[in-house]
Amino acid sequence: MHSLHIYLPFLVLTCFGWLALGSVIINGQKAAENSMMYMVSVQHNEHHVCGGFLITEEYVVTAAHCDQPPTHLTVVIGTHNLKKTEKTELKVLQKYKHPNYKNVGMGDDIMLLKLSSKVQLGNGVQIIQLPHSEITIKENEICQVAGWGMTSTNSRPVDELRVVDVSVISREVCAEMWPGLPENVICAGGYKTTKGFCQGDSGGPLVCNGMAVGVVSFNKHANCAYPDVPNVYTDVSKYLSWIDGILRQ
Repeated sequence: MHSLHIYLPFLVLTCFGWLALGSVIINGQKAAENSMMYMVSVQHNEHHVCGGFLITEEYVVTAAHCDQPPTHLTVVIGTHNLKKTEKTELKVLQKYKHPNYKNVGMGDDIMLLKLSSKVQLGNGVQIIQLPHSEITIKENEICQVAGWGMTSTNSRPVDELRVVDVSVISREVCAEMWPGLPENVICAGGYKTTKGFCQGDSGGPLVCNGMAVGVVSFNKHANCAYPDVPNVYTDVSKYLSWIDGILRQ
């Protein structure tokens, strides 16, 4: 078993360093053109920091732990390839970190970003739906996670969006592997499988049945040698009232 107290303090202290490497998808494939056009790259100084996903014309969901110094963030939308010149980059006008968030190991790892202007949907830019109410994702349900960057431990980041299928793991099994597992999370991939995310990919969505049900939060630091321990996501459906309150402002 792998205690949160063993891995997460080190992860929290170093997370901006590994987040700056970009998203990490293990044993995935390039995302198809014109698919997953709700994906965004959260950046600092034109360097990918975290993933995220567009839920309205002016709001992006990402992970709260992505708000690490330096905090001047921009969002790149409308492309699978971060090296392409045909892309839209917008400033982040306001950050809404969940008020209960303290560190990634204690949960509530979710943040909304308000963009400096509304994006025009279409032309490679889409929003993704959130659950309409609190839901429970069934064990073994096949979902997807996507991101930019490394494809194995200590490999070099890549610039094109990659995606992988992952299977949902029960909370009971996940809690055995992660003693102290926070509430309001979903576990999927990274255990008894060769697929999942590695260091990075934070803030991107776990997509099940066409809905963004989770936000990439954490896994075991510096080791992508699956099978190992489950990947952990913030459960979006547990935060719908909080999200709705911000969108109505």
